[in-house]
Amino acid sequence: MVHSNLEYRRYVIGGIATLIIFVYIIRLFVLQIMSDDYRKSADSNAFLKKVEYPSRGVIRDRNGKLLVYNQPSYDIMVIMNEARGRIDTLDFCNSLGISPEYFKKRMADIKDKTKNPGYSRFTQQLFMSQLSEKEFSVFREKMYRFPGFYIQRRSIRQYQYPYAAHVLGDVAEVSTSDIENDDYYQLGDFTGKLGIERYYEKQLRGEKGVEILLRDARGRIKGKYQEGKYDRKPVAGKDLTLSIDINLQALGERLLEGKIGSIVAIEPATGEVLCMVSSPTYDPRLMVGRQRGKNHRMLSENVWKPLLNRSIMGQYPPGSTFKTSQALTYMTEGIINSHTAFPCYHGFSYRGLHVGCHGHSSPTAIVDALSTSCNAYFCWGLYYMIGNRKKYHSPHDAMNVWRDYMVSMGFGYRLGIDLPGEKRGLIPNGDYYDNAYKGSWNGLTVISISIGQGEVNLTPLQIANLGATIANRGYYITPHVVKKVQGEALDTTFTKRHYTMADRRAYDWVVAGMRSSVVKGTCRAANRADYLVCGKTGTAQNRGQDHSVFMGFAPMDSPKIAIAVYVENGGFGADYGVPIGALMMEQYINGKLSAASESRAAEFQKRRIAYGSRNR
Repeated sequence: MVHSNLEYRRYVIGGIATLIIFVYIIRLFVLQIMSDDYRKSADSNAFLKKVEYPSRGVIRDRNGKLLVYNQPSYDIMVIMNEARGRIDTLDFCNSLGISPEYFKKRMADIKDKTKNPGYSRFTQQLFMSQLSEKEFSVFREKMYRFPGFYIQRRSIRQYQYPYAAHVLGDVAEVSTSDIENDDYYQLGDFTGKLGIERYYEKQLRGEKGVEILLRDARGRIKGKYQEGKYDRKPVAGKDLTLSIDINLQALGERLLEGKIGSIVAIEPATGEVLCMVSSPTYDPRLMVGRQRGKNHRMLSENVWKPLLNRSIMGQYPPGSTFKTSQALTYMTEGIINSHTAFPCYHGFSYRGLHVGCHGHSSPTAIVDALSTSCNAYFCWGLYYMIGNRKKYHSPHDAMNVWRDYMVSMGFGYRLGIDLPGEKRGLIPNGDYYDNAYKGSWNGLTVISISIGQGEVNLTPLQIANLGATIANRGYYITPHVVKKVQGEALDTTFTKRHYTMADRRAYDWVVAGMRSSVVKGTCRAANRADYLVCGKTGTAQNRGQDHSVFMGFAPMDSPKIAIAVYVENGGFGADYGVPIGALMMEQYINGKLSAASESRAAEFQKRRIAYGSRNR
């Protein structure tokens, strides 16, 4: 019995010993083969790998004027494995003008892998960014007291002009999602956040380099490892040339001071955006340096929403500028021809429904209908189109045909401009009205869409693109704000022609109507002797004061500029839209304003529209 107990104990002890040895073997395997902690530790003692940041690409306007450039900046980097418990925290904080609380929080954030994915205590991490030259000089003199902390040179964005903030965008420190979505970034890197800086981030940022330095046992730098054999030079980002004319942009921002709205101008032949003004706006230089966060918060809390790019995000009723698209559709579909005339007895009146109109001669055909902006004419056109049972099976089918024409003209979907945040607007279809009216509706039910009201919403960019399409007599090229990327061909998205469903002959009649509007109609304030202007006003109905809208192009037969002006609560199209559009076209075509025009520009710059205090 005793003998069997001894045998049992021997097996148990042997088994335990074997298990312990096996565990040690597994642990050694994991440490030496599977884990690189010791290798990293050894490497960190022998080498210092310094990231070299590339110079971000500069940005110029279409005439070569420098808009965005770089200036030297300095970051403080830390290697946690070297800094632990080895510095005088109070002395460090005093040297940088920060509080001990900030120091503790920043060090904790660096080690927090939810905020800093890919963190390693053996590699450089950003502690503080964008030191001024003075701050850098003070810290550099004391840096020997703070082992584990290093200075990293990089650049910071600077903006030459206080204009085009919504187009240019800005650069800021990467977020956690930026790091997770792109392994190029690590905590403390910078990326484009808005505008061109964001859309063309990969072209602008360049490629990082690395410098490997050899250190002795005390951590002192002894020189480059193998004379820089494994160093990698940074590759500078690519320069961008914008299609924006900064002088035109500056004039537009002047003219919209004290007003809410947008101006968008396009070169019809290329789709290049010549200016994109959104008001209210802000100085892009507010978004530079360590004050960016404070300034961004201030702008985001402003009830007038200066951060909103109304040119591509504002969705508005286009008003009577939309009548041009209706004329094109009715003529191509055979609902009207150039001689078709409709009556207007101060508006459209039928079966108890009345849509008002101002006084003018009646009946009227298409050219005069556009010239006088007759509401009745376009209401009758839509009524006969939706109710045409010989051509369409039902109002639903007719509405879908109408919708297809609108989509072909660039409405109802994003145009695809090279800026983030573009909205699509709204173009209804048959299903939309079937759902809204339980299948019981007709042309009278939806009559307001014929004059750019009701459910129709467009962005100012889409209205300007309508002008470019008419200027081209039937096609547009996707609007874009970048004219050239250094060393790259422009994306074919921005060179391809998009033809509409409307006939070329229909465009000729619409152009004639828009020219007549400038000569003797609602756009007379835009008429000139030195070049021929075509235009169409819009007075978009609103709960308060109507919005003032203008869409046009010039010169008539060799168009250089198509433009849309939208001024919220500006009243009639002729009150703000037409005179502002005329000044913008003169500036671009002639390269400057005449003395008389400069006086008018100064007058409009001083004008203010009272909007009240409601949140917009």
